[in-house]
Amino acid sequence: MSRWVCCPLLLLLLLCGVHAQVENRVIFLPGTFQNVNVSQNETVQVVVSRISSDVAFVTLQFHTQHRNATLSYTTMPGTGLSLTAVDSGLLSALQPGQTSLSLFLFSPDGETVAGTGVILPYSSTDPVPGACNIEFNLEIDPNVYLHYNLYETTIRFAPANLGYERGETPPACDTSTESNTRWRLQYDVYQYFLPENDLSERNLFSGIQAMADIQGLMKNGKRVMTLTSTEKSMAVFNSIPGQGVIFSIIVRDPVLNTTASYIPVHTYACSFASTLDSCQTLGKPSTKVFFTIVGLAGLFVCFFGHRFFKCELFCMGFSFAAFFFFVLITRTTDLDYNIRLALSAVIGVVGGVLLVMSWWRFGSVMACVVVVGLMLGFLIASTVMFTPLGDLDVFRHSEVVFWVTFCSIMIVVPLFFVRWPREGNITTCGVVGAYAVILAINAYIYTSLSYITLNILKRFLNNNFSSVFTDVPFQTIDYVMITVWVVLGVCGIVLQLYRERSRPFFPPSPYLMWLQERERRKTNVLDPSHHFPSLPSRLLARARQLTRREEPAGEHTPLLL
Repeated sequence: MSRWVCCPLLLLLLLCGVHAQVENRVIFLPGTFQNVNVSQNETVQVVVSRISSDVAFVTLQFHTQHRNATLSYTTMPGTGLSLTAVDSGLLSALQPGQTSLSLFLFSPDGETVAGTGVILPYSSTDPVPGACNIEFNLEIDPNVYLHYNLYETTIRFAPANLGYERGETPPACDTSTESNTRWRLQYDVYQYFLPENDLSERNLFSGIQAMADIQGLMKNGKRVMTLTSTEKSMAVFNSIPGQGVIFSIIVRDPVLNTTASYIPVHTYACSFASTLDSCQTLGKPSTKVFFTIVGLAGLFVCFFGHRFFKCELFCMGFSFAAFFFFVLITRTTDLDYNIRLALSAVIGVVGGVLLVMSWWRFGSVMACVVVVGLMLGFLIASTVMFTPLGDLDVFRHSEVVFWVTFCSIMIVVPLFFVRWPREGNITTCGVVGAYAVILAINAYIYTSLSYITLNILKRFLNNNFSSVFTDVPFQTIDYVMITVWVVLGVCGIVLQLYRERSRPFFPPSPYLMWLQERERRKTNVLDPSHHFPSLPSRLLARARQLTRREEPAGEHTPLLL
C-alpha cells in the first residue's frame, strides 16, 4: 500500500521539477532581444533553437546596467568556461547538423539581476571575434574589456581569426603574416553616447539594442578609429563621469568583404555602488560651492569687469594662480581633493591680490592687460583643441607638437591687446566671465562644454593623456549652453563698450595719483593743504593729547572762609 502511496508523491515531485525547469528556461531566437531576470541562487538555461545550417558560429551577449551576471557554457561555472561581468558574451562554434544550443546564466552576487540579451549568428566566411585570444581566460573571447579612471577609459579586446566551416580546424593564428591569414583583418572601433544626465536602465537597453549588431553599429555609432592587426588591440578615450557611453568593435575581412561584431560594453565612468560619490550623487559639495562663487564672480566680470578694473584684475589673477597651483599640488602631493581645492583657492586669492597690487603700485596697465589676454588666449586655445582638430594623430602622438601649438595660440591673442587694449580687455571680460557661468551651471547639470578646459587640466595631470580620444557628446543641453555662453558674452561686451565709450580707457593708478598729489602739495604754497600737518605729525599729536593731562587756563583765587 505504501508503494502506491509513494508513487503519486514521486510523480508529483517530478512534475514540480519539470515545471521549475521550464520556468528557468529562456528560449532565444537568433537576432531577437530577450529580457531576462535571474533571481538569487537561480540558474537560467538559455536555449537557442532554429539555428540555420549555414550558420558556423553564434555569439550570446547579456547586458545589465551595473550588476554582474555570469554567463557559462556549463551548469557549473569555471575558469575558461564562464565570464562574470556587466556586459558578458560567449561564442559557440557549431558542429555539423547542430540546430540548437544551451548556455547558462547565474547571479554571482546573490542579488536578482535584470538584463537583456541577444543571439547573433555568423556564417563560415565571417571573421571569428576573439578566436586568437592569448590574454584573457576564455579560449575564444569576443568580449571587450573596459577599465576607467578619473582621466581615461581604456578598452581591450582579443584579436580575431578568419572564419571556417563547421567541424573544420580553425586557421592558425601566428604561424604566418601573409594576406591569407588573420593579419589581414581590420578593426573599426565605434562609440555611442547615451542621453546626457540620464542613468535610466531603459535608455541603456535601448542603446545596447541599437549597437548590438553590425547594422546598428554603422547606423547609430560613430567610428572613431580603425586598427590593423599589427597594432595593439586597445583604444583609450576620455572619461566622462556620469555620461553613459557604449563601445563596440567591428572586425572586417577586406578580402572576403565580411564582418562580425564584438560584444558591446558600456560605462558611466562612475560607480553605482559607492555611497560617497556614486553616479547618482556626482559632484562634491566643495566643488559646487567653489564653482557657484566662480560663476557669480564671472557674471559680475561679464557685465561690469572693465568699470571695476580692480575687481576684474583680482578675478583674473585668482583664476590664473588657482589653476596652476592646483596642477602643481596634484602632481606633487597626495592630499585629499577638498584640501587641494581649499589651498588652490587660498593661492588664488594671493595671486589676485598680487595682480591688483602690481597695478596699484606700478600703474602698468599694459602688463596687467597682457595677463588678462593670456586668460582669453588660454580659453581660445582650449576651445580649438576641444574640436575634432584636437584628435588629429599629430596631436595625439606628440606632446611637443600639442603644447607648442597650444602655447602659440595662447600667446598670439595678447598681441592684439597692444593695439586695442580697452576693446581686448572688455572682450576678455565678456567671454571668460560668461564661460565661468557655464562652469557654475555644470556643477549642477552636466554639460560637455566644461571639458573645454577640463581636457587641458587632465593633460597637465596625466602624462599619458595625449593618446586619449577626447570626443564628448554634443546633445540638446550643450547647444542650449552654447547659446547661453554666446548671449551672455555678446551682451556683456556690447554693454561695456557702450557704457565706456566716453570714459578714459583705463582708470589711473591710485599710487601714482597719490605721488602726484604729494608733489603738488610740496610745490604749491598757496594750497591750504600745504600747511596741513602730515599724517605722522597728526598721529603723534593725537597720542600726546591722550597721554598728557591738560592744565586749566587762568588764575585760581583761594576760597575764603
